[in-house]
Amino acid sequence: MASKLLAPSLRAFRQTSPLPPLRPSRPFRSSARLQDATATALPVRKPVGAFRGGMFGFLLGSTLAGAGTYYYILEEYKVSNELLTEDIYALQAAVQKIHAYVATLEDKMEAMEKKKK
Repeated sequence: MASKLLAPSLRAFRQTSPLPPLRPSRPFRSSARLQDATATALPVRKPVGAFRGGMFGFLLGSTLAGAGTYYYILEEYKVSNELLTEDIYALQAAVQKIHAYVATLEDKMEAMEKKKK
């Protein structure tokens, strides 16, 4: 009943409306070529189970984390090795200075002893 009452007013609205009539933007059509095509079955894919996918993800993540850790530790080892080498060279230079100083003191002591005699 309500549809019969609304139908004349809707028609009148459509006729007086400044908007173009509504049409589907792309009608459904199929060509003869598509109608003649035979449906082929898609290849059957074996689904990856949740367990296998989880194991693969775990192994991949562990490998990537291990590789990242390895390279981080390798870089830290190189830095600490360079620092240690610098410290060794600094220590060697200090020992050489002390050795030279002690040698000068010994020479001065010998010179003083010779003067006393």
